[in-house]
Amino acid sequence: MTNVNSKKGVIGILTGGGDVPGLNPAIRAVTIRAIREGYQVVGIRRGWAGLVEMIRDNKVDNRDNFQFLTEDIVNRSGRTGGTFLHSSRTRPSHVKKNDVPDHLKDKYNAEVNDLTPEVLKNLDYLGIDYLIPIGGDDTLSYGVRLYKEGVKVIAIPKTMDNDVPGTDYCIGFSTCVTRTIAMTNALRTSAGSHERFMVLEIFGRYAGFTAVLPTMAGSANRCVIPEYKFNIELLTELLTQDRFKNPSRYSVLLVSEGAMFEGGEMVFKDRTTDAYGHAKLGGIGDLVSEELKKLSPKFNNGRKIDIINQKLGYLVRCGDPDAIDSIVPMAYGNLALDLVLQGIHGRLVVLKNGRYDNVPLDIITSTKKIVNVEKFYNTERLRPHYKSFEMKPLFIMTSELS
Repeated sequence: MTNVNSKKGVIGILTGGGDVPGLNPAIRAVTIRAIREGYQVVGIRRGWAGLVEMIRDNKVDNRDNFQFLTEDIVNRSGRTGGTFLHSSRTRPSHVKKNDVPDHLKDKYNAEVNDLTPEVLKNLDYLGIDYLIPIGGDDTLSYGVRLYKEGVKVIAIPKTMDNDVPGTDYCIGFSTCVTRTIAMTNALRTSAGSHERFMVLEIFGRYAGFTAVLPTMAGSANRCVIPEYKFNIELLTELLTQDRFKNPSRYSVLLVSEGAMFEGGEMVFKDRTTDAYGHAKLGGIGDLVSEELKKLSPKFNNGRKIDIINQKLGYLVRCGDPDAIDSIVPMAYGNLALDLVLQGIHGRLVVLKNGRYDNVPLDIITSTKKIVNVEKFYNTERLRPHYKSFEMKPLFIMTSELS
C-alpha cells in the first residue's frame, strides 16, 4: 500500500548519525532536482528510526517519522547547519528489546531484534522507489544491507571524521577543519598569556584526519591520532621544546578522541554503547593533560608547566556550513539524481582526486579508511609529514591506504 502519488516515482531521503554542516544543502539539492524531474520526495525523519517506528495505517499520525518535501521547505533550511530531518544512531538490524516500538513488541521480543522486515514493508508502504541515505560508515552500512535486500539505494557520504571508505571527501569535514583551526588560533591568546601547554581534544574515533590536517595547516605543534599509540614522555619532551622555541612560551597539541597511550587502549566515558556497539569516548584529553603536567619538570629544568585543557566537541560540528560544505553537498545531491535518472543504484557518490564520481556501494563495508601513518604521519615527531604534495588532492590524504 502506498499513500503518495507522483508522476515518475518516489525518492526517500534520510540523514543518520552525528549532525554536520552540509546535510541540509544536500537534502535541498536532492529535493529540488527530483521535484523538477517529476519525482515526489519523502523525507524520513530521525534517520533509520523513522523507518523502524512507522505504523502502516493511514489513520495514524506519522509526522514524527516522515514528511513530504517541497522546494519551499528545503529552501528555508538549505543554507543552515544540522539536519532539519533530524537524526539518530538507530540500527534496524540490531534493535535492543527495550527499544522495539510498542506496536511491534509482541512480534519482536528477543534481547536483540532484526527489524529489517518492518523497514522493507514501510518503504513499500511509502511507495519509495529509490532511497538516498546520507551518513557515515555506520549509517551507510545498513544502506548496504537494504541494497542486498533489493532496495534501490544511492548513498551520500557524510562525516566530519572524513573516514567513509571510497571517497576523498565526506560532507562536514571542511567545516570541522575550518572551525578547529579558528578556535585553536583564538585560544592561543590564553595559552600565550599564561605560558602553558594547550591541549585540545577533538572528534576522531578511528581516524585522525581532523587532527592531522589542522596541524599540517599550522594550528598546532603536535597531534596524536588513533592510528598510532604515542609515547607520553616523547610527547612531553617535544611540546616542551616547542614551548621554549616560542617567544610567547606556549605550545599546542591536538588530541583525537580515539588516541591511545603506548601500551594503553581507548578512553571511554562509561560502559554504555550506541546501536552500532560504539562506547562513548571522552577523557583522553584530560588524561594527556594530567600526564603532561606531571612529566613537564623532567624536561623543563624541574619546573612544572601548567595546562589549558579544552574539549572542542560539538563546537566544530554546529552552525552553518563553510563554502566547501555548501558546494560539495549540492554536487553530491545532483550526482545522486543523475544516477536515479539513469536507473542506476547500488552506488556511493564520491570525490576522487578532485573529481566527482560514483563507486560500488559495498566499498563501505569492504574496507576501512584511516590515516596512512607511514605516508602522512611522522611517528618520531608526532606530527604530519611535510613532503610530497605534488599531485595530491585538495585535502592531501586520499581514501587509499597504499
